[in-house]
Amino acid sequence: MKKEIKEPEQCISSRAVAMWRMSRMIGHVIALLILAALIGMDMAFHWWNWIGWVLYGLVGLTVLSGIYSIGVEPAILQSTWRYDVSEEYIQLKHGALTHVHVLVPMTKVEYVTTNQGPIMRKYGLYNIQIGTMASSHHIPAVPESEALALREQIARLAQVKDGE
Repeated sequence: MKKEIKEPEQCISSRAVAMWRMSRMIGHVIALLILAALIGMDMAFHWWNWIGWVLYGLVGLTVLSGIYSIGVEPAILQSTWRYDVSEEYIQLKHGALTHVHVLVPMTKVEYVTTNQGPIMRKYGLYNIQIGTMASSHHIPAVPESEALALREQIARLAQVKDGE
């Protein structure tokens, strides 16, 4: 008799959208400032004409990239991310265009860690990193209390499975 594995139901935090938007906005602003400095240098030092065109093209691509990666993508990522932890598996499911569904057997888990950068700290979120001998997986943007409890649960279940 085959036991069916039900779909993961746990969602990542809705604050992930604002956190991803903030971090991506910082990256795009830095890129635009660098491009603005290069355009200023092009005007001051009269570089070849094609360099100015390339720089303006890069500005346009950066703006288009910003519209998608700041305005659209974070909401899609948050709405498609699902995870679940059971005694047998850790399930990770995400993706809008390319659907990814990963089952990590609890017997293969070697370590589990949490990490948090300064922007994630502002929103009270953690990433959970799960490592096996062959690969590493992560669950992004989990609220602090849930992330710490989940880390302990995975570590305990992996230890129990390892000890059997």
